[in-house]
Amino acid sequence: MGRFFLSYLTGASIYKCNVCGSHLSTPECIESKQFQGRGKAYLFNYVVNTLVGEPEDRLFNSGEYTVRDLHCISCMSVIGWRYDISKREDQKYKEGKYIIEKSMMVKVTET
Repeated sequence: MGRFFLSYLTGASIYKCNVCGSHLSTPECIESKQFQGRGKAYLFNYVVNTLVGEPEDRLFNSGEYTVRDLHCISCMSVIGWRYDISKREDQKYKEGKYIIEKSMMVKVTET
């Protein structure tokens, strides 16, 4: 595996990994705050400093999906997942998007 280089985001607010502080995304990349994982979770259309695991099928309240665990590239904590494939046509909008558990991130606002 090679060496990883972290990306640093700019903006008034940034979401960071709750464990190590690596930048993950910005509020402008949030598609929805109405998701549920083990707790509250946000749906993002763009994230940085992450790696995805192997694909696996999971059953959620909204249907069956092929997903990959989402890891922080710096500390390797599992912070959420990425939707690869939705089995339901009305849920296809989630494909290629990311869920990050609210408990695994912190919002930092520049003052």
